[in-house]
Amino acid sequence: MMKIPAVLTLALLSLTLCTDGKVTRCSLAGFWKNDLGSNMTIDIFENGTFIGKYLTAVSTTNKTILQSPLVGYQQPTDVPLFGFTVRWSFINSITVFTGQCFLDESGQQVLYTTWLLRSEAQNLQDNWSQTRYGCMVT
Repeated sequence: MMKIPAVLTLALLSLTLCTDGKVTRCSLAGFWKNDLGSNMTIDIFENGTFIGKYLTAVSTTNKTILQSPLVGYQQPTDVPLFGFTVRWSFINSITVFTGQCFLDESGQQVLYTTWLLRSEAQNLQDNWSQTRYGCMVT
């Protein structure tokens, strides 16, 4: 009998930076939160690499959700392309994200991403079911 492990349900699909003022270019640096309550904090280095922490608000596991490390890269433009990986601290899964930062009509920064979640397979026969993906454009 094949067992499918608990899968992390991701909620980073559309994140909004928490700021008080209108901005003229996107920056990934700072605290981001999405509609489902997941959040991440990003610190960017001069060479375009960044590190941070991600805390998901949703999961299909019964384990306690823990803040998880992330590492990534961005193209340093006014509307940067980016990619990053989250190594989940509470489940044997890794997620990669790629996307772009945009300014909406009101000047609010918004991230649009596509993600792949990979969970651990116990054997080759279960490998087929261990990759999930998603995206969202609003």
